[in-house]
Amino acid sequence: MSVSMSSVTRQFLFIVTCALLVTLATVMSGCGGPWRDTYLKKGVDRVTQEDVREKFGPPHTAKTPALGGDSLWTYRFALSDQDLKTWNPNVIADASNSVTSLMGKGGAEAAKLTLYCYRYTLTFSEEKTLKSWKREECVPGTRDTLTAK
Repeated sequence: MSVSMSSVTRQFLFIVTCALLVTLATVMSGCGGPWRDTYLKKGVDRVTQEDVREKFGPPHTAKTPALGGDSLWTYRFALSDQDLKTWNPNVIADASNSVTSLMGKGGAEAAKLTLYCYRYTLTFSEEKTLKSWKREECVPGTRDTLTAK
């Protein structure tokens, strides 16, 4: 059974397209740290509670004073070292690993990311507009302890 040249070409184009898409996605997400940080930084005094709920989902905890005042929402997310860096010099290697996994050749040999728990604390004004935010480890010092050499 012979393989036609067009099917080989199509398969090659598919692999190249997947590699380019994964590389582009990785590069886009590797610039500027976690996307949540960028969104919140640009959103201070602009985004509303509803905007944040649409983007992040319902908060893990929400405290709204009965007599008025600022509301406090918290979210918890797992982030890797790569998520936390503003620029990832291993973008090409990561994209290559992703493509390899897509092609079914990854698996046990692929390096596993270490994930850390981070808590985002968002403060909203009485008008339900983002007033301030901060990101911190759920358990302070965890990442430093695990990455110490």
